[in-house]
Amino acid sequence: MRELFSKMAQFVTDHNRLVVVVMLLLTAGVGAGVTNLQVGSAADASTGDTEVAQKQNYIQNHYGDQNDSAGTPAAVYVRDDGGNVLSKESLLESLRYQQAVRENETVAAALPEKGGVVGVSNLVAKQLAGSPDATLDEQLSALESASDSEVEQSVKKALSGAAARQLMPKDYEPGTASATSRRMVFQFETEADGSSLEGRTETHALYDRAKDTTGYFTLGAHAQSDSLRQTQQDTFELVLPAALAAILAVLVFSYRDIVDVVVGLIGVLLSVVWMFGILGWLQVPAGMTLVIGPVLIVGLSVDYGLHVFMRYREERKEGDDIRGPMNRALSSVAVAIGLVTITTGVGFMSNVTSDFGVIRDLSIGITLGVISAFVIFVTIVPAMKVSIDGFLEGFGFDRRKQPLGKTRLLEPILGSGADLARKAAPVVIVAALVAGTAGGVMWNDLDRQSIQRDDGDIAEWKQNLPEPLAWDVTEFNQHSQFVNERYRSADQSDRRKSQVLVEGDVTDPKTLERLADGRERAAESGIVFEQSGTVPFVGPVSVMESVAAEDEEFASVFREADTDGNGVPDQNLEQVYTALYDAAPEKAAQVVERTDGEFRSVRLVVPIEPSASYETQTEQMRAVADTVGDDETLTATAVGRATVSAAESEQTAENILTTLIVALIAVFVMLMLVYRLTQGSATLGAVTVIPIVLVTALVVGGMYLLDVPLTLFTSLLMSLVIGLGIDYNIHITDRFAEELERTGDSYLALREAVTGTGGALLGSTLTSTGAFSALLLASSPALQSFGKLVVLALTLSFVVSIFVLPSLLVVWTRYVHTMPEGDAQSGATPAGHQD
Repeated sequence: MRELFSKMAQFVTDHNRLVVVVMLLLTAGVGAGVTNLQVGSAADASTGDTEVAQKQNYIQNHYGDQNDSAGTPAAVYVRDDGGNVLSKESLLESLRYQQAVRENETVAAALPEKGGVVGVSNLVAKQLAGSPDATLDEQLSALESASDSEVEQSVKKALSGAAARQLMPKDYEPGTASATSRRMVFQFETEADGSSLEGRTETHALYDRAKDTTGYFTLGAHAQSDSLRQTQQDTFELVLPAALAAILAVLVFSYRDIVDVVVGLIGVLLSVVWMFGILGWLQVPAGMTLVIGPVLIVGLSVDYGLHVFMRYREERKEGDDIRGPMNRALSSVAVAIGLVTITTGVGFMSNVTSDFGVIRDLSIGITLGVISAFVIFVTIVPAMKVSIDGFLEGFGFDRRKQPLGKTRLLEPILGSGADLARKAAPVVIVAALVAGTAGGVMWNDLDRQSIQRDDGDIAEWKQNLPEPLAWDVTEFNQHSQFVNERYRSADQSDRRKSQVLVEGDVTDPKTLERLADGRERAAESGIVFEQSGTVPFVGPVSVMESVAAEDEEFASVFREADTDGNGVPDQNLEQVYTALYDAAPEKAAQVVERTDGEFRSVRLVVPIEPSASYETQTEQMRAVADTVGDDETLTATAVGRATVSAAESEQTAENILTTLIVALIAVFVMLMLVYRLTQGSATLGAVTVIPIVLVTALVVGGMYLLDVPLTLFTSLLMSLVIGLGIDYNIHITDRFAEELERTGDSYLALREAVTGTGGALLGSTLTSTGAFSALLLASSPALQSFGKLVVLALTLSFVVSIFVLPSLLVVWTRYVHTMPEGDAQSGATPAGHQD
């Protein structure tokens, strides 16, 4: 391997201008693939094959959830905190709003000829007009001519029904004509292809008119899009400058040379272009790679650049030309960079075992990015460095620079890792193992979430920053919080709800009684949505009650099956179900499944309070399911967004363990094989892997202490700890082996490794952690967790590689590796064999 890289380095340094030209042409060709980039993901980002997901699919296949109203609803909210939105003037304003939006041809065409809008203003105006079919003009005329007292009485009458109260907030008191908010719902005709309202022109008209009307707002795709644009602008204006400033500051500190900074940044840019270009040519969906890929590849590219440049500085002595030192530096460091590329790729590709398709796509994308960075930094970057330094020195500029780790300030600090290893290696190893064990045991205590959700809150200090850095709390976030606290979705399919699917012998007499117990348990849980003091549950009994009120024949069957008079049938359930299907088959099919003439399941639909956390929903709904199921004749499963999310989180934890084990084994075997071939020592590869296990355990402990949850996002980064952390260890081990072979002295070899190569690692760590720390300024908790985890992983990887790995290498040298006699002064004890 070393011979191969030596020949490559010789060619790059001898033909540097040719290499630059050829690589730029290749970059143009590869970069052209960006135009073919699939920005979406062909893979499903949802859960794999969890039991809860299976039950959710079962419900969709056997029950189907249809809107409880015709058309596709879009809600417009009216809010007046200091007034009364049920006053005559407020209701008139709503009718004028409807009149204005109907002037839009697209809106008029999408609404039915009659009606099309459900609002308190319409209900009241139609009552006053004396006709449920009154036109909008007739409604306006009737409302304008009515007195305030007539309007007040009509409001009370209109809001006496449960359906009308869906237009009011949950704290509205029935029988009154006063409120601070309400909504009207536009029932647009559904598109022929069944598509949703997202982004449609008619909803844009509602949004635009609402923006121009005091107290009116919508929460559709257009409002959300404006909010997202503002958030993205805030992110770019605050986070991006901070990240760039951190990167530049550390690069300037590390290189102390503007030319090297520019050349290094060009290499970083080319690496990202190559990654996306290759993805485009191979037609691999970019998906999450668009967000995560550039960040990780920038960090890795900066690391590669620092190692190439710092080794070149070490190799270039007084009187040396440019090509010779670069040749020696590239020949040496390319081996380590090559190993890093392979092992990092293995770490990333281990994610192909994930049940999540989007993660599998990302693993491919990042691996291609790692390979791209390797190609760029062993070809065009050193070639550019040789070309530019040669050009500048032709004009009398001295291009010799001091390596970062050899400076007066840093050399003693970095060298202390070797000093500590020589004096107390066993103590260091034991202390590290204790710390790693303590971190690893925190695994089961990590908070598990499917997706880390934004609560919409923005720290006050961020809002108080000077413009244009100040973050703004968007109106959309304010309005969303207001609506979530007071309303249920106007669209039944979007309403927050959970369900209990009951399977087994559902004709058993105790079935509906147990379901009633579950209903009581849900009512006491604190997570259910209440409307005017009642919870609108939907289940077999509630449907039976509504049908019995209209069908006397079914009512008789219903009453006879209830032997204890509590309103819940407890005998002859098969007969009751059959009678329900005979009386109201569509309603019956919503709560009782009949397949091939057999009754196989029933379900209870529980309305969920929007403010209830997913964690609380999961806990309470599982408790409700436990109340219903008896594990003998009936099995009950809680199915909803929260429980599906919880199942995904549990699956994520299982996936990440599998991924980590697969990655560690693969890296372990590969490094043992590579070091056996290159250094004659397979155990040296094993020693290099041990710190990765330690870093992984320490990262788990850090996540627990920093309250970073284990989500789909952070679990991916957990698996990438191997890919990121192995970088540091390979560089130190490879440099140590090289210096040990050259000097025969383990202590001197360690000193050179931790000061020379360790200086480049320090620069890389400072650059990457500085950039990722800027993510802590972001409003998204997912991005904040991303930043915390990467900073934690990189920092721990650096510390372990400088202060723990040297002790492992000392022990390996003393007890495994055969030491030359010249190493007597280091205190090494020959083992007497070559492993």
